[in-house]
Amino acid sequence: MDFKFTEEQEALKNEFEEFFSEEEKRAPEGWIGGDLSRFESDENWAYHCSVAEKLGKKGWLSLTWPKEYGGCGYSPIERLIFDEIRLYHRVPGVDIFGPAIVAYSIIRYGSDELKREWLPRIAKGEIHWCQGWSEPNAGSDLASLTLRAIEDGNDYIINGQKIWTTGAHYATHIFLLVH
Repeated sequence: MDFKFTEEQEALKNEFEEFFSEEEKRAPEGWIGGDLSRFESDENWAYHCSVAEKLGKKGWLSLTWPKEYGGCGYSPIERLIFDEIRLYHRVPGVDIFGPAIVAYSIIRYGSDELKREWLPRIAKGEIHWCQGWSEPNAGSDLASLTLRAIEDGNDYIINGQKIWTTGAHYATHIFLLVH
């Protein structure tokens, strides 16, 4: 087996390296990196959002999405190269909730209308998601969730509560796990 990157992967790796090495220089004072650092201050959040916007313009927030949904159609190898270089340089800009969890759920299970409405906005980094998992008396034990979503025509009535949601103070949207 040949475990070397292809010429195209090497070129993409170089493009990622150049981009993230420049973005690393723009980090706010005291920036330590890591996905949760973006929530530690308004300056860190602004840095995260500015990088997310640039990544969205390059199409890099949707690297492995199918092309028919606005993605680049890259394989997990290209995503691995992207993640390795981004994390090496400690650069934020990727919200795993939106581009990974929410987008793939919509791609797999969403209607064409949902795909048209949400996927372009997620791919551009225009909206920021948090996850509504933790509940009183359940924490993150998903088997113990009590929040209910009761269908009411075209809507759902949500009954219950969520607590402690990472990044909720900056998020524009939330996705919930419910009964």
